[in-house]
This record gives sequence, structure tokens and C-alpha cells, in this order.
Amino acid sequence: MGNAEMNSFIVIHADIEDVWSALTDENKLTQWYAPGSPWEIPELSAGQKMLFTLMPNRYNNLAEKLPMTLTIGKIDPYREFSFYVDAQQTFISFSLERQQDGIKVMANMGGYDESLANLKALTEGKELPYA
Repeated sequence: MGNAEMNSFIVIHADIEDVWSALTDENKLTQWYAPGSPWEIPELSAGQKMLFTLMPNRYNNLAEKLPMTLTIGKIDPYREFSFYVDAQQTFISFSLERQQDGIKVMANMGGYDESLANLKALTEGKELPYA
């Protein structure tokens, strides 16, 4: 999917189960991924629909909330969670890799540095830097 320079990644010092839960649990996603923007994941399996409502905040130029329908692409526990933003036909993937110094979480595209910093803070029990 492109060059490594185009990807966003972070190393998290937490259990892989906690990181996976933060990536796939709708309540935890609402905390770190565009904080305050709710997720609805009725069923966590490939092909199922999710709803993400991006709320206006200081990091975007939205005047009102923006609901998006997403389709789950892949669920490979503790390895990969991916989905498609239906309207934009954008593919987003988060991959996990155990490393000696923690869990490396990679997004398949750039621009996720702030979100990944929030994910790291949440799973390490720290205050979110981009709340």
C-alpha cells in the first residue's frame, strides 16, 4: 500500500490485548479516535457495517457532525483491523506487531500521528494529548 514514509506508526508499552481492545471496542474508539466522535459497531466481523460520527472539533473544519458508514474489511485478532469508509471508498487498516520494546501499531496511511498518540496514551493509562 505505498511507502513506509506514508504510513503512521507508534510503539505502545501495553498488553496486546489492551491495544486490540482499544482498536475494536466502540467505547474505547470514541475515547481516542477523534475523541468524542461516537462509534457504533453492532457486530465485529468482516463485511459488517459500522457507524462513525465525526463531531466538530478544533482539529477539523466541520460546522456540524458528519456521520459515516464504514464496512469492516478484516478482523485478524491481535494482528489487523481494517475497514472501508463507504462514501469516500477509503481503506483504513491498523496492524499490530509484537516487538521487544512493545506493540508497534501501524496505520496504512499518513496523517494518523495524533490519533495514534491518543491510542498510546489511552492504553498506557496517560492523559490524551489530542483530546
